[in-house]
Amino acid sequence: MLKSTKYNTILYFLSILAFIMGLIMVIPLILAFIYQDGNEIYQAFYYTIIIALITGTLLKLPTDPENIYIDLTTAMLLCATGWIIVSLIGALPFMIGIEKSFIDSFFEAVSGFTTTGITVFTGLDSMAKSIIFWRSLMQLLGGLGILTFFLLISTRAQGETWQLFSAESHKINVSRPVPNVFKTVKILWLIYLGFMLLQSLILILLGLSPFDAFTHSFTTLSTGGFSHYDASIAHYANSGYSNYILIEYVITFFMFLGGVNFLLHFRFFTKDFASIKKNSELKTFVRLILYSTIFISILIIILNTAADFNAEEIFRKTLFQVTSIITTTGFGTHNINSSFFPAAARQIFIVFMLIGGSVGSTSGGIKVMRLNILGGLFKREVKKIYLPNHAVLPVTLDKSIIESDEINKLTGLFSFWLFLIVVGGIITSVFSDLNGWQAFSGMFSAMGNIGPFFFSVEKMASLSPVIKMTYIIGMLAGRLEILPIIILFTKKAWEE
Repeated sequence: MLKSTKYNTILYFLSILAFIMGLIMVIPLILAFIYQDGNEIYQAFYYTIIIALITGTLLKLPTDPENIYIDLTTAMLLCATGWIIVSLIGALPFMIGIEKSFIDSFFEAVSGFTTTGITVFTGLDSMAKSIIFWRSLMQLLGGLGILTFFLLISTRAQGETWQLFSAESHKINVSRPVPNVFKTVKILWLIYLGFMLLQSLILILLGLSPFDAFTHSFTTLSTGGFSHYDASIAHYANSGYSNYILIEYVITFFMFLGGVNFLLHFRFFTKDFASIKKNSELKTFVRLILYSTIFISILIIILNTAADFNAEEIFRKTLFQVTSIITTTGFGTHNINSSFFPAAARQIFIVFMLIGGSVGSTSGGIKVMRLNILGGLFKREVKKIYLPNHAVLPVTLDKSIIESDEINKLTGLFSFWLFLIVVGGIITSVFSDLNGWQAFSGMFSAMGNIGPFFFSVEKMASLSPVIKMTYIIGMLAGRLEILPIIILFTKKAWEE
């Protein structure tokens, strides 16, 4: 048995995670039989299940279940290693079943579990149904965090158990609807799955097959953006679906819900409308979507970049793409690289890739709340110029004072976020023939967990393994908000 409490705790929980991955893989295995995807696909999921169970057993053998303790450092190490191990297991069906390389398979799995949505796979329309389902299921599980999923059954941990959730979440200080961590996770998952089922039902009523409805709902609420069509959501318009307009509006609405703090969803269902109404982050989030949609739509009409489209089509496509980008979902009804969107629109898109959705949502990016706090910090600095030196000027959000420690964390996080984007952009430029704009868009997409970028999927698939590994690190750093990845490579963090 391991004497180190930290190593013991990490291996113990990773073993549980590996076992759960093996059990979850039974679902696509069953679908492979139902859809008769062939022996190679059956074997891919079967062998993955075996490998996951063996991995779980090997990880658990040296552990002592009575020697479990989670503090913040251990939680962050567990989160970082957890995302890596689920991605390694999740990559196996791609390697075995459709013979993709390790780097491409690992890239696709990381993109799936981090709900980034960047794909290096083409020919999605003809891909095996069970493989498509697995890509979508990865994003469903990754939306609120696979770690919260196994946290529900991991009741033997002592100490700050909530740290396991907060280290993976999208906030520096995490709020929760109820004091008990397990009840909180259950509430969040009930809301999450409830929205997913509602969207699926609506899409089925609008003419989608149950398979299409569920898999796209998986990747909408998770703001992941994996579609099983190369044309993404534009497939439904291109294929002549009679209700494609309603389909696009429905997906837009549920992308928006995925980008809103799930704590606000809880408050909505408990009829706490007052706190929702005064929430500044939600107000800013809605304004960013509406104002940018109106601005870009007017710009398209004035510049006549979409002469073949009427006003409703321009508004719908713009609203869809703005919502898709800022929620970091990444679905598309129109190519953001096309002349339909003027240069100013593409610049807004890349800014939205950085901002992302709300804290406590499934979206990536630095989050709208942090944008509000940075704005408040700037206003304070301006006031210092013309107000007396003894004036007390706290930074506030929704009438609550933001402590200086939180501001320091935020500015540090934001600064390093930009640093990683710059480094990733430079690496992309050095190891590819992409121009500067395209190179930076790739790292913006990876760090923001968003998906779209300003070059083709085919080009992404052909990039150097060095660039792909850079983006993998970027996707993990963006999903875990950098700190757990930094802690992972910090020697002192592994010491008792």
